Amino acid sequence: MPPPPPPASLTPAGGGRRRWKHRLSPTVARDRCYTRSFRSAGLRPAAIPLPDGAVVHLWLPPPAADPARPLHPVLLLHGFGAQATWQWAPFLRPLLAAGLAPYVPDLVFFGASSSPAADRSPVYQAACVAAAMAALPGAPQRYAVVGVSYGGFVAYHLAHAFPAAVERLVLVAAGVCLEEADLAAGLFAVEDIAEAASLLLPQRPEDLRRLVGLTFCRPPWFMPSCFIRDYIRVGKCRDLPTNFTCNFLAEMFRG
Repeated sequence: MPPPPPPASLTPAGGGRRRWKHRLSPTVARDRCYTRSFRSAGLRPAAIPLPDGAVVHLWLPPPAADPARPLHPVLLLHGFGAQATWQWAPFLRPLLAAGLAPYVPDLVFFGASSSPAADRSPVYQAACVAAAMAALPGAPQRYAVVGVSYGGFVAYHLAHAFPAAVERLVLVAAGVCLEEADLAAGLFAVEDIAEAASLLLPQRPEDLRRLVGLTFCRPPWFMPSCFIRDYIRVGKCRDLPTNFTCNFLAEMFRG
């Protein structure tokens, strides 16, 4: 099984000036801390190639300390704009202590996972995740699935398309029954998919503060603009064009 490449969005490229910017970047430093927390918890990375050319980056759980008491497998699916390490790092040790074996992929088009396919639907995401899990040596036959936000849409379709594999399903902050008409009816703080897409891809500090204010129950009161600009510059916000995000959202509302 080939080792995974580092996430493209956080890999320094270009001249020495850009390397120094990455070395001094709080976003890159935070990303390294999250990666170290995965490794220190005993998880190990893998890159799973799929027949259609997609590659799913997946963190695998540590082996059970007592073979007589195997860990129960649980698949953790992150939300939009995140990647596995940023979403799930704080929860790994409690899950392991509870006797669970976390399998933590980067969804396709996020983090270190990629695909040449034009399909942006949660159905395709679910098929990729299921194929990657099935391709693992000694893959679990059944597993629980937890999906947060966009990951919840993927988890929903995974359970629908692969009921033999999904033992339990947990959806966190995932409106799988939403329709585009709900936006027009004023159910949300945005009016249409285009505005939602621009909100999910903030390009200015004030845009990101608005996003945090809408999505956090208790938003942090101190968010320095210099840190926000660094996150936008280094992180995922500039990697996905708005029309790409619109496509994602349209597929989500179609179900």
